[in-house]
Amino acid sequence: MHDPGYDLLKNPIPALIRKIALPTSVGYFFNTMFNVVDTFYGGRISTDALAALSLSFPVFFLIIAIGAGISTGATALIGHALGAGDREGARHLSGQTVSFGLVHGLLLALVGLALAPLLFDLLGAKGVVKDLALQYMNCIFTGSIFFLVNYVLNAILNSTGDSRSFRNYLVLGFFLNLALDPWFMYGGFGIPAMGLPGIAWATVLVQAIGNAYMLVRVKRAGMLSHFRFRELLPDRHAYFMLAKQGFPSSLNMMTVAIGIFVITWFVGRFGSDAVAAYGIATRIEQIALLPVMGMNVATLALVAQNSGARQYERVVLTIRTALRVGIILMTFGTAAVYLFAGPLMRIFSKDPKVVAIGVGYLHVESFVFIAYVILYTSVSVLQGLKRPVFPLVIGLARQIIFPIPVFYLLADMLGLGLHGIWWGILLVTWGAALVIMGYVVRLAASMDGENLELQKADAPGE
Repeated sequence: MHDPGYDLLKNPIPALIRKIALPTSVGYFFNTMFNVVDTFYGGRISTDALAALSLSFPVFFLIIAIGAGISTGATALIGHALGAGDREGARHLSGQTVSFGLVHGLLLALVGLALAPLLFDLLGAKGVVKDLALQYMNCIFTGSIFFLVNYVLNAILNSTGDSRSFRNYLVLGFFLNLALDPWFMYGGFGIPAMGLPGIAWATVLVQAIGNAYMLVRVKRAGMLSHFRFRELLPDRHAYFMLAKQGFPSSLNMMTVAIGIFVITWFVGRFGSDAVAAYGIATRIEQIALLPVMGMNVATLALVAQNSGARQYERVVLTIRTALRVGIILMTFGTAAVYLFAGPLMRIFSKDPKVVAIGVGYLHVESFVFIAYVILYTSVSVLQGLKRPVFPLVIGLARQIIFPIPVFYLLADMLGLGLHGIWWGILLVTWGAALVIMGYVVRLAASMDGENLELQKADAPGE
């Protein structure tokens, strides 16, 4: 049943953002800790196993990018249908979204299993590390369908404003993983010792359990009521709309992976200490940004439904509220990370050189946090308005086109070294944030004008 406390078209915007964003942020925290548990147990196997897990991340990111892209597109489309009062259309799109996820999960498994050896060759994996990475990712690719189905079921719930269900699953998943990782690794109770593949199978099993739980939640929300299996048969128009909205978002996520590769390549020229420091510092950065990550989901859902209902004043209010709250939160985040950069780095490393490099990074990058708020909020707004192409253009510029010449100019030509890379990230990110915010501000102004015209048309005597 629909929760009246989550009426995205009527309830106060600030309260809705809080109700949607807080559970999402908690969920992201437990998802981050899920990965920390995998890393911890991987390290208990061997250094090679830990290296295999690290090398697997860019390959694993393919599943994340495709799943997140489809999820974003589906949330926008279903949200628009709900906002327009087309409940039956939203229900049909929900069924097609599940179908779309199943098809792409199967395709991802087939393509991933076939291309995994080539992908690890491109990443420079060799010997035991490559063998372990393949063992791990072959299990993950085999379970791709469970990952994709969780993404699409969460998209359906997000479109209604329900972020609590996915949070509950992520919290449960963390505790299940905490028990399953050592059990599958070391064996016992009828399970053979599997080593590193055991960590992968534990992840796949948690995803499968998530499918069952999330499906129950979606049915209770009424989004798959009176469902018949024939509704999974592909509808050309629905598939086209999901692809049109989802694939640019997936490609935008892909640019993030490429951007990480570009930065890592430039940093890698300064030695393994620099790479280690960058890896630790970015983990601290991700944790600092967790409080506002949930706001992206809230912004997307609110903009999608209210633009579908042509309630443009609520769309503009959502943009202003999300930006204001995000900037306030990250002002505190900037101060905390800047002041405590040293102690935070020493939690992860005792090497003075690694700590010093990481502190240098955080002292610069803490001033990028507000730019990330502007950037991520603007991207969510555009995706909610069914305009996913401009964020892709910004992603390509921010992650690939500008970083390479800017890093080379500052680090090499001007001789700033690692600090040149750090300042380059700041300049490129702020530049992208200001450009996309300018685009969103112009859109908001046009929506204000359109809302005025609608009010005039609805006024008596007009």
